[in-house]
Amino acid sequence: MVAPRPGRVAALTGAACLLTTALVGPAPATAGERPPGPGVTAGATVVPVQTTGPADRRFNLVLLGDGYTAGQLPEFRADVEKHLGVLWSIEPFASYRSYVNVWAVEVPSPESGVDCDPGLDAPRRDTPLGMGFWGGCDPGSVGRLLTVDSGAATALADLVPGTTPGNRQIVALANSDTYGGAGGTYATASGGNALSSLITPHEIGHSLGGLQDEYDYYRRGIPGGAHEGGEPDSAHHTVLTERQMRERKAKWWRWLGEESESGGVIGRYEGGLYSTTGVARPSRHSLMKTLGYAFDQVSREVMVRAVSAKVNLVQGHTPNTAPVGADRTVWVETLHPLGGELDVTWTLDGRPVPRTAGARTVDLRRLGVAPGRHTLTATVTDPTPFVRDPAVRGSAALTRRVSWTVDTSVTTRPEPVAARFTGHTPTGAPVGARQVVYADTTHPDDRTLAVHWRLDGRPLANPGNDRDLDLAALRLRPGTPHTLTARIAGTGRELRWAVDATPARAAYELSEPLRTVRRPGRPVEYVYDGPFTLRLTARDDRGGPVVCRFRVDGDGWYTYYGWPTDASAPFRFTPGGTEIDGLVYGRLGTPRAVPWDDATPEYGTHTVEYRTIDAAGNTGPAKRFLVTLVRPAATR
Repeated sequence: MVAPRPGRVAALTGAACLLTTALVGPAPATAGERPPGPGVTAGATVVPVQTTGPADRRFNLVLLGDGYTAGQLPEFRADVEKHLGVLWSIEPFASYRSYVNVWAVEVPSPESGVDCDPGLDAPRRDTPLGMGFWGGCDPGSVGRLLTVDSGAATALADLVPGTTPGNRQIVALANSDTYGGAGGTYATASGGNALSSLITPHEIGHSLGGLQDEYDYYRRGIPGGAHEGGEPDSAHHTVLTERQMRERKAKWWRWLGEESESGGVIGRYEGGLYSTTGVARPSRHSLMKTLGYAFDQVSREVMVRAVSAKVNLVQGHTPNTAPVGADRTVWVETLHPLGGELDVTWTLDGRPVPRTAGARTVDLRRLGVAPGRHTLTATVTDPTPFVRDPAVRGSAALTRRVSWTVDTSVTTRPEPVAARFTGHTPTGAPVGARQVVYADTTHPDDRTLAVHWRLDGRPLANPGNDRDLDLAALRLRPGTPHTLTARIAGTGRELRWAVDATPARAAYELSEPLRTVRRPGRPVEYVYDGPFTLRLTARDDRGGPVVCRFRVDGDGWYTYYGWPTDASAPFRFTPGGTEIDGLVYGRLGTPRAVPWDDATPEYGTHTVEYRTIDAAGNTGPAKRFLVTLVRPAATR
């Protein structure tokens, strides 16, 4: 049996900074369609980790653990927390977290560990999900391909009430410190590897978004050769030039020249789809090429549509199966993304209804509706700047409409409805200073309920849609605790939130430099003539997971995870980078991903920035220091 990992839970939950690099792509993550063995669900427990709404109205992320014995289930819970902490720090998951329910299915394993870990000569394990490296112990596969038994995974996921294959994504975590994972119908990842927390969003990119790998190799350390074939179906690969993309209005032409979320600018970068030449990707290193960076804008747009397509922007509305009278109110309830408010526009017979911008309720009595029959329509759209393609913007994922027939001959029978809150942002944990907070109410037919907002007792102007309040617009200063309240006007019904406007504080520790230079008006400078290490830590007075990131010379922000072979070790910079299992880490200057990238040392002065993202979504200010790399004395 694989021995338990002593002290690992304490190490994970006590780490100040949560944590990847390339993995194998969207090959099937399942090891077959055989029926699950008898009793696969016996002893399984469904644990709601995050509940944002009814399961049948949300996108449900179902996390399964395999190879965790009963005594190791706390390690599974720690792995879940670590993986989610990183996931919520990445767009678009950060902005659309409120669309997602998270469930953990805990099932004790008879044995610890998974099959063929770390190699084909390792023994098979008796585990509920039959997870295994090497594509399920296939000598013709690759070691990092981690598969799961599909029948067993489905049986366990089916234990979560209200979830179906259409509204959920299964992610299976293996009790392993070996680097691995896969994307397909189901996503898989090792639970405890130093890099594993960013395997999960990468594999969800495959499984949910249909994104492809942007690697220029298939087997580690071996260049992939030339791309063969025509224009790929992949949204983020092309054989076209930038000029051809613009002329044909094809692929990512709308994003060309934009500063990339993962560093550099959106353009045309050679390599992808396991080929080194003949095909291009949009950015130098997005999450689909080098884990640790963000999704670039092209992949992010795909993921926004994929997540949003799993839900309905309209969560409820006045019944429209029969005509309604003009003597009442009509309402819609919407979802509430954390990253911004949804837009609601109203039209009557195709003409905009005045003074209703953003409102969720319209009082028809105030419109002076002419006698007869009319069509009232509410259009709900997501104005996210993450989407530029009109086809995506106009799709059901980001635009929904509800229509009613208004008949002035219909008389509404009044029914008493008490004023109360029906749904709201959870009040049990602090809300971040840049998120949208919401408070939904009941919907009387004879009046419109107003929600009034206060910050630290002071009224806040919130015209239009009073069900949402965008805290980002308030530009709250860090360092001061705040209290936010929402009250239904004319009643004593009130909600209260603590607002966390103070980001976690980051600190860095470097190995001993040759010398330290301090000059007025400049960041501190450290001089090295060879490798050096960087450790990032963070403190947050609110608790919860904190993600640390760094970047060099203004390149893309990179998630700090320690070192690929040891999460507790610092990140190591070298003039040419360090090769580990066919990939390259830590080159000071322009990053390298594979051994055949340029390894020429970039001597001179480099700027290193670092910052944090805390559990409430607050991003700390970037701080910086300088590193000057000089030639070793023997080569001068």
